[in-house]
Parts: sequence; structure tokens; C-alpha cells
Amino acid sequence: MRITLALVALLYSTAAMAQASPPPAAGSPPTASSPPTVGEQPLLQVKPRAQKKAVAVPVSAKSTSVAKKLQACLEIDDGTKGRLDCYDAVFPPKPNPKAKPGDRVADCHFIKEEDERLNCYNGFAEKIPKF
Repeated sequence: MRITLALVALLYSTAAMAQASPPPAAGSPPTASSPPTVGEQPLLQVKPRAQKKAVAVPVSAKSTSVAKKLQACLEIDDGTKGRLDCYDAVFPPKPNPKAKPGDRVADCHFIKEEDERLNCYNGFAEKIPKF
């Protein structure tokens, strides 16, 4: 038992010494304000990309389904630019002058005229059963 206790004490003390700060490099001693280095080369600092300006969808865009996003757009006054912008945030418009409404809500973003596009989205959004 004494041997095991002595061995454990020896291992803990060596582990504590290994965690101490390393000796300074041959060049200048490191300071707290100097950037971290690898092989005497400074680490690359990556800056985040600038966020694109997005139209705010009333409901969290990442955690909800398309149906819930479309139903959330129904809360905005009917026939307004705000509701159309909400729908366009869900399905960005890709106007096609020859397009006509299809069987899917995703086909509405091909309609060029804003009033027709809004009516197309409204038709599909109102048919969705409430959750």
C-alpha cells in the first residue's frame, strides 16, 4: 500500500511539473501581449466574413419548416409589400416572364408581377393546415 501511495505521489508531482510554463525561446522572452506562435511564426488570424443584409422573417429561419415560415408571413397585413418581402425571404424571387403558377409553392418565385406572386403565395399559405 505504501509503495502504491508513493508511486501515485511521484506521478502527480511529475505531472504538475510538466504543466509549468516552458523555458523562454532563444530569441526574446515571450510576453503576455505577444501573439501565439508556432515554430516562431505567428498564427494566422481569421476574420469573420461580413454578413449579408437579409430580410427578417418573423419566425426563426433555421429552426422552422417552410410551412411554418409561410404561415408566419400570414400575420403581416394582406396585400402589403411587407408580406411579399416575407415570402421572398423564404423563396428568393427568380422572375421568368413565361412562368405560370404550378402545383408547388416553390413555383411562385418564378412569377414576375408582384401582385400575382403575392396571390400565389397566399393561396398556398392559406391551404396549409394549422399545427
